Amino acid sequence: MSGHSKWSTIKRKKGAADTKRGQVFTRIARDLTIAAREGGGDPDANFALRLAVDKARTANMPKDNIERAIQRGLGGGGEGGQLEDISYEVYGPGGAALIVQVLTDNRNRAASEVRRVLTRAGANLASAGAVAWMFEKRGIFTIPVQGKSAEEMELELIDAGVDDLSVEGEHIEAYVAPEHLRPVRDEMQKRHIPIENAELSLIAKSNAEVSAADAVKTLQLVEQLEELDDVQKVITNLNITDEVMAEFEKAAA
Repeated sequence: MSGHSKWSTIKRKKGAADTKRGQVFTRIARDLTIAAREGGGDPDANFALRLAVDKARTANMPKDNIERAIQRGLGGGGEGGQLEDISYEVYGPGGAALIVQVLTDNRNRAASEVRRVLTRAGANLASAGAVAWMFEKRGIFTIPVQGKSAEEMELELIDAGVDDLSVEGEHIEAYVAPEHLRPVRDEMQKRHIPIENAELSLIAKSNAEVSAADAVKTLQLVEQLEELDDVQKVITNLNITDEVMAEFEKAAA
C-alpha cells in the first residue's frame, strides 16, 4: 500500500499550490450528485453522501454549491440522471496497471480524451477484467499526525479498529474493510482522532516494479489523466520508491 500513500503525499504537496479550484469543486459536486441519486439526500442516512459532504466542506466548497449538487441527484436539476460511472483499465509505461475512474455526462467525449492521453504516453487500454483483479476495495482514512508521534497515533488507530496503516511524512493512511469504514470513523470521532479524509477506494494487492524512467512516466500519465475534467481518480499499482518520487518532482519543477 506504500505506493498509494506516496502518491497521496505527492497530491497533497501539489494541492497546496493548486489553482484549479473550479475543477476540484466540479469533481466533488459530481460525487455529491451521484451519492444523493443512489442513496437519498439525508447525509445521516446515506454514508456515501456524508463522506462527499465532508470532502466538500474540507475543500471550502460553498454551502449553496453543495445543496445544488445534492438537489441534482434528487431530480431537482437536469444533470443528475445523465452522469455515468465508467472505469478504464490500462497498462502504463513498463507495464504497471492503472484504473481510470470517470464520471461523465458524455461517454464519447470522455473515451476520446482518455485515449488521447494514453496514446501520447505510450500506454494501452486493457480488456475488461485484465487489470481490475489486481486491486481490492478498501476504506481509507488520511490522518494528520499533528504534533503527536507516529507511534502514538498508530496505537490509537489500531485500538479504534484499523487493520493496516502506512506512515508518510506528517500523515498516516489507515485502512479498513469497506464495511468497517463507518463504524471505525465513528470510533475515531469518539476518540477525537482528526480525520483529514475518509473514502472508499481501490488499493493494489501488490506493487508493480518497473524501471525508474518508466515509473516517472507512469506518474506523469496519472497526473495528465487526472487533469481531464471527466476523470475523478486514477489508481495504480506502481511501486513508488523515494528515488522515483525525487525524479518525478525534479521533472515537474
